[in-house]
Parts: sequence; structure tokens; C-alpha cells
Amino acid sequence: MTESPDRRPLPRAFFDRPVLEVAPDLLGRTLIRDTDDGPIELRLTEVEAYAGAVDPGSHAFRGRTARNAVMFGPPGHAYVYFTYGMWHCLNLVCGPEGMASGVLLRAGRIGVGAELARKRRISARHDRELAKGPARLATALDVDRALNGTDVCAGPDAPLSILVGTPVPADQVRSGPRTGVGGDGAVHPWRFWIDGDPSVSPYRAHAPRKRRT
Repeated sequence: MTESPDRRPLPRAFFDRPVLEVAPDLLGRTLIRDTDDGPIELRLTEVEAYAGAVDPGSHAFRGRTARNAVMFGPPGHAYVYFTYGMWHCLNLVCGPEGMASGVLLRAGRIGVGAELARKRRISARHDRELAKGPARLATALDVDRALNGTDVCAGPDAPLSILVGTPVPADQVRSGPRTGVGGDGAVHPWRFWIDGDPSVSPYRAHAPRKRRT
């Protein structure tokens, strides 16, 4: 018999820990996006950790900017950024205020509200592909920069919230290099995923972008 997901919200103390503790512990948790059309619920299956000033792969490695300011704030808030001129990505700030660490939500399995996600992800061939990758996840959940700074610990009326869900046993968690990260940050095995879950995105090594001539 499968245990039902725990509907209690995760407290702020959950996020007020080192990023390498928070990231794997987010697997199996329930992310809720409350849209104007109704709620969408997703079970997190893949994440990546970014450790701020000590991590060359982090947006905060070179200090605070207007773009990454939320990362320097209190834990338990959403950091949403726009990338490649077309996609949004959703992160959760963690660690002590001022440390600027965060977890990129890379993939998940949508249950409640799948019909709403399908309208935004019309190219998905199967429901397991609705949120398979960080840009797809944000698109399926209707996440954009308007949600940057959202407090995910504010309660059920917040546009984004996190529930206890169904935590994943340690022997089902896998780790490896982060996708698309180059330079000194490429070797960190800070990508975590649920072993064998079909919604997990494929690993891709960093490929430098070619400038148009």
C-alpha cells in the first residue's frame, strides 16, 4: 500500500540549513503552484544545489546584483531567473540570510492539475515530460519573474508553497555533476535525483555557446 503524501507545509527551518543538506531532502516533496485557473501539484524528482560565494557555478559567486538579490535574503523564498532570452527557472533560497545559496528545481512529476500543465506544455508527448527539465517545470507551472521573491513558507494562500510530501529514502537518491555547468564548478556532484524516475531529465555536459557572427 502506498503511503499518502503528507499535506503539512515545510517550515522555514527546513530551508535554513546548508544547501547540500536541503537539496537531496527536497526530493519527494510536494510543490504547489496556485494559478488563476486552479492548483497544480508536483512531486520533486530532480534538483541541483548552488553554494553562493564558494561555488563558481552559482549566480551569486561574484556578489550581489539586481538579478540575484533574492538569493541573499531569508531562506524559504523563490528565486526566479530568465535565461537564454526565452526560459524561466525556479530556485528555492536556503541557508542563513546573506549566504546566497539555493536549489534549482530541475524536474518533477505532476499529479493534480496535469490538465492545466498540458495547456502550457503542448509539445510534451507524455505527462512524465511535462516538467522534465527546469525550463519545462517553470513553463508547466506558469512561473515567471513575477514570482521572484515569493515566500514559499507563507501558507496555503501563497502562489507557491511546499508540503512535506513523500520524502525519498537515502538509498533511492542518486547524485552526479550538475547539468550544463562549466569551469571550476563542473566537477561538483551537486545534482540529485530519484533513481529510476522517468520524469528525471537527462544529463548534459556544459557546451560553450557559440557567438553569432
